[in-house]
Formats: sequence, C-alpha cells, structure tokens
Amino acid sequence: SHLGSSNSKIKIQRSPFLPEPLLFEMGYAGYAPGNKVAEALTPLQQALRSLPLEKAQEILELLEKVTRNVVRNPGEEKFRSLKLTNPKIAASVADAPSMVDALKDMGWVQEGEMLVLPPSVRLAHDVHVVGLIDAKDWWKKEAEDEKRRQMRACKMDDEQKELIQKMELDRKEKEAEGPVLHGSVAKKLRVGPNIMRAGDVGIGKSGCC
Repeated sequence: SHLGSSNSKIKIQRSPFLPEPLLFEMGYAGYAPGNKVAEALTPLQQALRSLPLEKAQEILELLEKVTRNVVRNPGEEKFRSLKLTNPKIAASVADAPSMVDALKDMGWVQEGEMLVLPPSVRLAHDVHVVGLIDAKDWWKKEAEDEKRRQMRACKMDDEQKELIQKMELDRKEKEAEGPVLHGSVAKKLRVGPNIMRAGDVGIGKSGCC
C-alpha cells in the first residue's frame, strides 16, 4: 500500500476551524493523553479573534449573513462575489482589516476591488456557519470579561480616591491645629532635699537678733 509512503499524492481537505495539528490534541507528540495542552488556533480562528471588541459582533453578523447566503444558494453567482467598495463592507473592513483575512481563509479570493468565491470552494453550514456562531459566543464571553475588568478597575479607582481624600482631610486637620510649641508648656519645679532656698544663704534675713 502507498498510503504510508511519504510520496503519497492523497490530499485531505481540512476544516478551516479544525486546529492544526490534529495529533497534538489527541495526546501525541510527546504529551500524555491526560495532559491539557493549549488549544492551537487555525488562521481563520486567529483572524476572527483579532476583530476589535466593540465591532466584533457586528462584523460576525455580516460574515454569517454572507456565508449563509452561499450555503443556501451555492450556485448563485451574486452570493459568491463581494464588492469591497460596498459602503457597509468598506466600513467593516476599515474597522477591522482582519475581516478580509477571515474571508480569504474561508476560500474567498481578492480580485481587485472584489472578493470572489471560486466554484471549487464549497462552504458548509456545520463547518463555516457553526464556526462563526462559535466565534460570536467567544466574543460575547470576552465582552462580559471586559465589563467585569472595567468594574473592578472602577472599584479600585473609587477606593484610591477615597484614600486620597482621607489623607488630604487628615493633612488639613493637622494644619488647622497648628504647630505644637513644647517650650511654652509650664514645668513644675521639683522641691527636694537637694534644692537650695534663698534663706539658706542668708538672703532676706536681718543681721540683728
């Protein structure tokens, strides 16, 4: 059999959403099957995860609409070409250039100011549409995480502001009290056996009996 030969001409069509290499996830390449290894992303997944957070859902909605049109109408030429000068597409590309990379990774080819999907390329619902839905879910989680990060940052800012205000209040209170003058405090003289009085040296006494 030539299946095991290094010169085999068999070409396997891989899903653009399937991480590379496959054996990496199955526990081979020196890793025990039970060990968790960081998931490898395909170029398409990387492109979809490079979108700007605030525009990600909007752009993914557009990509999903384009992809669903092709899947439902694979023979319709009007769905297999996109004008980059189209206002909506142009705005999306301006916001996220990686959108074009994502389309190219799905099989689209750029021809001047057009993106064309060759007849030999077939988009599948369970691969491409589901892949875009997964990307939307990933971005939804990212948006929620970002919201939590911002809330924590705001809380920290509020605590820092409160601490600064307290320190400033303490400083003003100390300034209002004024400096403490230790020299102005009256001290009580100790009277004891070692204290010499004026009478002891004859001061204040008359010379006669």
